[in-house]
Amino acid sequence: MNLLKTPIIAVAALFTSASFLFSQNLQFHYDFRHSLDKQNPIPRNFPVATFEMFQPDRSGSTFMFVDFEFSGEKGNLNGVYAEISHAFKIKDFPVQPHIEFNGGIGLGYVVENAYLVGGSYPFNCGIFFFNTYLAYKYHNIAKASHDAQFTFVWDGKILNDKITIRGFADVWSVNRRGEGETGKKPVFYSEPQFWYKVTKHFAIGTEVKLAYNFHGWTSSFKAFPTLGVKYDFRVNSE
Repeated sequence: MNLLKTPIIAVAALFTSASFLFSQNLQFHYDFRHSLDKQNPIPRNFPVATFEMFQPDRSGSTFMFVDFEFSGEKGNLNGVYAEISHAFKIKDFPVQPHIEFNGGIGLGYVVENAYLVGGSYPFNCGIFFFNTYLAYKYHNIAKASHDAQFTFVWDGKILNDKITIRGFADVWSVNRRGEGETGKKPVFYSEPQFWYKVTKHFAIGTEVKLAYNFHGWTSSFKAFPTLGVKYDFRVNSE
């Protein structure tokens, strides 16, 4: 399977959907990772462009995003990472079957494909929407890794919808692959976001990348903030 074509084909297919055009946002972030971690292999701070979509339909809901990292020489595109998932609604049953694909590629590294199957439980609490899911996760690595993942998602608006607080937190396991290492290691990754709405469709804000044991980063805990702008195309949402 071609790791580069897989996420790009998935994104291209979504762009051809009319419903996608009415439920997407475009984000641009400036990542300060190198300034805060001089040992990071990326030799400079860099911009990231993100397409994101959440779309309910009769069968349930679809969520996807794709990140384009411009961390290459002279600001060239150096990495693409995509996630797409679908939760299937079964009448009034509170738990929804959930399927998901993750994968990406960059110059000099690969984020191996991962496939997830499980159940999600969405709920509201006051002004916040939450979703949790527990899934079996198959990592497509040299020695296939059979694992579990728990995800918590939140999204809410305060101060008359001027401020949006949203994000996700993932915890999963994966085979250790260092020389002489055996067994599993825990991985944590989260991206809380805070946005201030300037106009109906335009917002400014930040995303904080929180990571432990994530894709080659050291086992110490890492936190990397960004500065970002967002344009929301969901013209039918208000």
